[in-house]
Amino acid sequence: MFYQLHCRSKVYSFSSLPFLSCNRHFCISYTSFYRKPDDSSSPEALPAAPSSRQSHLVPSNNVKFSRNGQFSYKTRHSEHLEIDDVVLSNKKITSFIRSGDLDSAFRVFESAKVKTVITWNSILAGFSRKYGFLEEACQLFDKIPEPNVVSYNTMLACYWRNADIQAAKSFFDRMPDKDVASWNTMISGFSQNGLMGEAEELFRVMPVRNEVTWNAMVAGYVESGELESALELFKEAPVKGVIARTAIVTGYMRSGNVEMAEKMFQEMEEKSMVTWNTMISGYIENGRAEDGMKLVKKMMGLGIKVNDSTLSSLLLGCSNLSALKLGKQVHQHVVKSPLYLDMTVGTSLISMYSKCGVLEDAWKLFREMPRKDVVTWNAMISGYAQHGESKKALDLFDEMRRKGIKPDWITFVGVLSACNHAGLVNLGIQYFEQMQSDYGVKPKPDHYTCMVDLLGRAGKLNEAVDLIRKMQFKPHIALFGSLLGSCRIHRNLEVAEFAAKNLLSLEPTNAAGYVQLANVYAAKNQWEGVSKVRKSMKENKVIKTPGYSWMEVGRVVHEFRSGDRLHPDLESIRMKLKDLEKKMKLAGYVPDLDSSLHDVGEEQKEQLLLWHSEKLAIAFGLMKLPPGMPIRIFKNLRVCGDCHQATKVISAIENREIIVRDTTRFHHFKNGTCSCGDYW
Repeated sequence: MFYQLHCRSKVYSFSSLPFLSCNRHFCISYTSFYRKPDDSSSPEALPAAPSSRQSHLVPSNNVKFSRNGQFSYKTRHSEHLEIDDVVLSNKKITSFIRSGDLDSAFRVFESAKVKTVITWNSILAGFSRKYGFLEEACQLFDKIPEPNVVSYNTMLACYWRNADIQAAKSFFDRMPDKDVASWNTMISGFSQNGLMGEAEELFRVMPVRNEVTWNAMVAGYVESGELESALELFKEAPVKGVIARTAIVTGYMRSGNVEMAEKMFQEMEEKSMVTWNTMISGYIENGRAEDGMKLVKKMMGLGIKVNDSTLSSLLLGCSNLSALKLGKQVHQHVVKSPLYLDMTVGTSLISMYSKCGVLEDAWKLFREMPRKDVVTWNAMISGYAQHGESKKALDLFDEMRRKGIKPDWITFVGVLSACNHAGLVNLGIQYFEQMQSDYGVKPKPDHYTCMVDLLGRAGKLNEAVDLIRKMQFKPHIALFGSLLGSCRIHRNLEVAEFAAKNLLSLEPTNAAGYVQLANVYAAKNQWEGVSKVRKSMKENKVIKTPGYSWMEVGRVVHEFRSGDRLHPDLESIRMKLKDLEKKMKLAGYVPDLDSSLHDVGEEQKEQLLLWHSEKLAIAFGLMKLPPGMPIRIFKNLRVCGDCHQATKVISAIENREIIVRDTTRFHHFKNGTCSCGDYW
């Protein structure tokens, strides 16, 4: 299973838009409404007082702060206040806060002899925007001589930033004055926490609404998966700006309605960078990576500069299409741009190279990156796990911990996958337990899927079933799919029927469930069972996903289907395969007839197996690629036992490295062996 979550989500979901986010609400929304002449020189000034130029000047010769909660200041009167010094101090505080240097900002604040309400609001905003500084922000707020509405709004945003919902509600109720930004902060907070019922209650009673209010509500419904509610509210909105429209595009894409998303996008007279990125990522998430790439080219043709989010989406598209050459072109573009040192883009490049089968380049990039966050480490650990380099993945996990990087739930998906691919059952169980006890990470469906696969493939099918039954939430489709795959390996019909029954009760039209069950019947030569499965598929109008493989030659991606009759080079491919078959049999290859689900004679089974899509792709690669160049093939289904054995033999007799990515992992075939050690 491929986990694309380590590709950092900077496609700008609407909960992260600046003017909807509590993270930055205090420094954008408020200044949109209130900016004093004092701050006119700074277009992005932090919250300013809504009153007239007359400010509260608080002389101070000493203000002390400590993390243990102690504040103290001494005041003295001065008849000659230096207004310019106050403005300069405010600007310095604002500048340091924007650069993330809260310590320097506080030193300026502490040394200021005179403080206006703007000074207090600016430093309060600095503490409010940092998670984990709620107590300090509260202490600061309590010391403000005469707080204004911006002070209250900034403190309110801080409660939301720290996820203290009850405190935010209580504080809002106690506020002596509320402006539209106060109400918007509450609505945005409720929306981002999925509390759309409470958000709507406030929305209906608030005295004045503006465009930000409508944007917050529409985006909130989209984030909560309530597209119909979002559309109803969108129709009511007096102004339908780019923010609300982009939110609707997001909703359509998430619901799989690409056509309506395209319609909304085309109708938009104004498009922001977020809008373009939403469409690009939407195409890719809906399996239309080629359309996403076309849109990027159109965007660049219009002179719109791509950003880290655009490139990350584009690289994800390259990964999904296995378009290595295009991925390398994107990499070249990045090297020549200011985004070369961007952590998000670097992580996306690591992911792209890993998923396109070039693990060496991924590792080189990882080592060269000057800054790495947990997402970067996850990308490399997952890359090693997908390629079966379990020891390297686990060693990297140890190094990550030694460097003080705290693993998250995605890290453990990669770690458990590494254990799974190497059959490290006891170690996997140990990590699964440590994840909860040592790191406080609650198991998610992906963790259980890894564990069920780990136990099942090791033959511990009863333990896998017990784990499913002990889960605290409802089992999902992938879980039973993994269990079915293990049943095929160990030919356990009883557990297979249990897994198939549960899988098909969740999704009656899931073709993989029927096929996996039929595989188990076929492995036990119970052809009557295979016939029953096929009959059931026909009755439920289930269409089996055809197996196909693809590879990149030059700038063209070639696709091959099992029993292909359409490829323009089909005749020469079949001749090459016939030649290969003779050499393979001389080298000791014996077709694995159990890999054929058809109840036909052995000779016909051999013929059907020979025309499997990955064999067609390998033959084509041997014909078209220069000697010595690795053949990289990508497949939409799990590689079958016969193709796995055949590819090992071909790699030896042709002296060629063959890299195959299926839905489970990468297989590196070289000199007659596979990197998976025949455990997959």
